[in-house]
Amino acid sequence: MDPGVLERCHTVEECYERMLAYAARGLPAPAPGGDAEIRDLLERAAGAIDGLAERYARTIRERGLEPADRHLGFLPVVERDAADALAALRLALAQPSIGSQLVDNLNASLHLRALLTDLFLLGDVLRARPAPG
Repeated sequence: MDPGVLERCHTVEECYERMLAYAARGLPAPAPGGDAEIRDLLERAAGAIDGLAERYARTIRERGLEPADRHLGFLPVVERDAADALAALRLALAQPSIGSQLVDNLNASLHLRALLTDLFLLGDVLRARPAPG
């Protein structure tokens, strides 16, 4: 089953919070395989981001959100920010080990922060306009 927009938002937000804690540890890059926890978090966040804009477009149609043009007008923003954040996450995931410094830099990335802001906005909009039925 395809997770909804709110579930995807929660996954990314939770990942970001846990990334902050991981970065605060100040640990050097662990040996390959010693970063399984953070790698799993980043993989889950990447999975939640991948296809996010398409899922939001489907949610707009399914819920009949009005005015539709305003909701649809936000889609290019979500697409762009999701693509940029996903590229940054995938770059981090491509490294043989993921240490605190790498995660700290990822946390500071404007790409990830822009997407988080989008997700906060989408979450507020969708919670204020619950699905019918």
